[in-house]
Amino acid sequence: MASRVEQSAEARVRLSRDRVLRAAISIADEGGLGSLSMRKLAQDLGVEAMSVYYYVANKDEILDGILNFVISEFELAIGGPDWKAAIRRSAISAHDVLMRHPWACSLMMSVKRVAPARMRYMESLLGRLREAGFSANMTHHAYHALDSHIIGSTLWEAGYSSNDDLEDVAKTFVAKTLRDYPYLAEHAEQHITRNTRKDVPEFEFGLDLILDGLEKIRARGGRPQLRAPAAATAPRSRRARAATAHRTTAP
Repeated sequence: MASRVEQSAEARVRLSRDRVLRAAISIADEGGLGSLSMRKLAQDLGVEAMSVYYYVANKDEILDGILNFVISEFELAIGGPDWKAAIRRSAISAHDVLMRHPWACSLMMSVKRVAPARMRYMESLLGRLREAGFSANMTHHAYHALDSHIIGSTLWEAGYSSNDDLEDVAKTFVAKTLRDYPYLAEHAEQHITRNTRKDVPEFEFGLDLILDGLEKIRARGGRPQLRAPAAATAPRSRRARAATAHRTTAP
C-alpha cells in the first residue's frame, strides 16, 4: 500500500493551480460562493485537503484566483478606430462571462479584490474613453455608468432567470392587476412574451442608451448637460433686515 507521502506526491503530480481554480469555479457555478470550501474542493478533486493547500494558501486566495480567472475572459476594449464599437463588444463580453459566473459580481464589488485581470480590463476601458476625447472627469462618470450597468444587469437577469416559476407568477399577476393597474399588467405581459419576440436583449438596449448618451456628451466637447441650479435668494442688506424687524415688532 502506498504511503501517505507517496499519495501526496502523486496528488501534486496530478494537480495544478489551474486545475484547482477551475474546480473551485465549477463548485461556485453550481452552488454559489457559499458552497465553496477547502474540504469540498479537495473532495471534488479526489485528494486530501492538504494537497489543495500546496497550491492555494486559504479560501481567500482561492476567491482572488477564481475572480482573476473569470475576468481574464472579458474582451478588452481595444482595436479599431470606433471607440463605441470597441466598448460595446467589451461590455457585452463582460456581461456574457458574468452570466456564466454570476457569483463573480459580488467579488468584483469588493474594494479589496482588485485582480490583475480587472486592472487590465479597467485600463483598456478607461484608456479607450480618454482616447475618444473624454476628459478625466467625464471618463470617471462614463466608466461607472458602464460598470454599474454590467454588474447590475447581470445580477437582475441572473435573479430572474433562476426563477423557474417566473412565467406562472407573471400570468397570475396580469390577471390580478389588469383592471386596476393596466400598464403594470401590460408590463408583466411583456415578461411573458419576451422569449417569443425578436427583440434586442435587455442588456444591449440599456448599453446602447448609455453609449448614445456618451456620444452626445462627446459631441458637446465632453461636457455634461448639468441640471440648472435652483434660484438662490439674494442676501438682504443689513438695512432691509432691520426694516423688516421694525415692521414685525411695531405696535
